[in-house]
Amino acid sequence: MKELFSAGASQVDITPPLGTLVNGNLITYYAKKIHDNLHAKALVVKDAHTTVALVVVDICAMQIDFLNEVKSEIFRQTGIPTANILISSTHTHSAGSVTDLLGCAVDMAYRKKLPALIVQSVMQAQQNLRPAKIAFAVVDAPEHVVCRRYFMKPGFVAHNPVTGGNDTIKTNPLGYESDIEKRASRIDTSLSFLAVKGMDEKWISVLANYSMHYVGDCEDGTITPDYFGVFSKQIAAKLNAGTDFIGMMSNGTSGEANIWDFLQPDRYPKENFKKSELIGSDLAEKVFQAVKDIQWEVNPAIAVAYKEEQMGVRKPSANELMSAKKIVGETIYERLVTDQDGIDKIYAREQVLLNEFPDRVAFPVQAISIGSGVIGALGGEFFSETGLWLKAQTAGTPYFTICMANGYIGYVPPAHEIEKGGYETWRCRTCHLELQAEDDIRNQLLQLIHRVKDVHGPQ
Repeated sequence: MKELFSAGASQVDITPPLGTLVNGNLITYYAKKIHDNLHAKALVVKDAHTTVALVVVDICAMQIDFLNEVKSEIFRQTGIPTANILISSTHTHSAGSVTDLLGCAVDMAYRKKLPALIVQSVMQAQQNLRPAKIAFAVVDAPEHVVCRRYFMKPGFVAHNPVTGGNDTIKTNPLGYESDIEKRASRIDTSLSFLAVKGMDEKWISVLANYSMHYVGDCEDGTITPDYFGVFSKQIAAKLNAGTDFIGMMSNGTSGEANIWDFLQPDRYPKENFKKSELIGSDLAEKVFQAVKDIQWEVNPAIAVAYKEEQMGVRKPSANELMSAKKIVGETIYERLVTDQDGIDKIYAREQVLLNEFPDRVAFPVQAISIGSGVIGALGGEFFSETGLWLKAQTAGTPYFTICMANGYIGYVPPAHEIEKGGYETWRCRTCHLELQAEDDIRNQLLQLIHRVKDVHGPQ
């Protein structure tokens, strides 16, 4: 049989220098310690007609304008169409900042440096193309992810800094564990992966997907890829793969899911990095065991569908804006403390800045089929409900959703979760799409999934 499918992978070091601004928190921190290096990792796959680049970057978030520029340069250097490029953030909260998030500023020097490194990873992966085969698989990994949104006991006050009222839900109720009633929703415990091996039986890559936010078991100002990096190193070691093997862990629908378990706070070691090492290693072991039974596909066909939806933006009312401006005008943000009063002031600033947004913004939606499996991509932080629904609609087809892909709009909760409140729903620059946006986006992605599945007929 003529070999029509090929694959290549590569990684490029993107570790920022000490002193770089670090985002992912309510305020800006500066890089003061490098625990382990960060990477842009690329997997390029090619059939007789189509080439696709799948890129995972050790960074918190990258917005659509930034990534569209990167994709244009990748196209110029490699010829891979921009619609066929999927670039996602792992969402480690210990990386250089290229996006404004709440009180975290952009590090402009690092923002200028990063694009060329991402482009380089794809170029190198394309140069490494060789005849290959693929396999999709999924295992259950319920041990390492929980819902971080909680219903609290009657009488508990969950303050909403945007409305000034009280929420039904409390996210990450640190210090209020005794007031917890129950977790708020079901999370996705699946550990899905795409395995890629050369026809010479040498490993090329494993692209995994898990719906767990990040671990964050280190001091502020530390540079680390979190459990995403641990998984990548451990899966390479367990497979006894060569130095050109690239392990990749992508972030799934983890908007309300993490492993800060407030019902069982002592289930993990508390020393720095011990929890992320344990979780990353265990997930790698699960993939390693599953690999033994996977069914390889030779000459899989590739299809891609991509679109940018125009979504409406929720903005403050005139009265809300007036109140927010008054708070901002009286606040010294350089001396802000992140207590409740400080959080109120951060979100007042968010209302003023959000008011400057256009009334509609672009949101990227993408589906890529490779053989029997499909990968969906969404440019924000989605709840597990979204991912579980998509998996239910695609039952019988290997499928997973990569979030924070091709852009970053922030949180996109289902409308009924916005009604309950909680941190993920507070209106700001990182949660501002219209109430029904999640429902519209999930249906748009499902249409693209069906389209790529139908291109080549039954797989």
